[in-house]
Amino acid sequence: MSIGEAASQSGVPPKTIRYYEEIGLIAPAERMENRYRAYDEKDIQTLRFIQRARSLGFSLKEVAKLLALYRDRRRASKDVKRLALAHVAELDHKIAELKAIRNTIADLAERCQGNQRPECPILEELETPIH
Repeated sequence: MSIGEAASQSGVPPKTIRYYEEIGLIAPAERMENRYRAYDEKDIQTLRFIQRARSLGFSLKEVAKLLALYRDRRRASKDVKRLALAHVAELDHKIAELKAIRNTIADLAERCQGNQRPECPILEELETPIH
């Protein structure tokens, strides 16, 4: 099938498929006589796997590791779990950072009078150098 059909069936845009080939995340597609890329069901399954992993926030580097484990039928599930738990720890860290940012902004908004006066603690905070 063509790259457009592969994109439609996998949910991965053609440009992204080409990029995944370029960086070596997926093998270059076979070429038809007209030099167009040709994909099969195995390729679609791999693209769907990548799409799902990306939707869960895995980086391309992590996706490459997951793909290697997915393809290795002699893998140990502990290796997959270790990678997943490392990702969970990274997500927990990001969540904590986002909560801190959210709380800071909410506090600043609470302190802002929101009236016709020019004084605003939000803007005052933004002009303060970071230590």
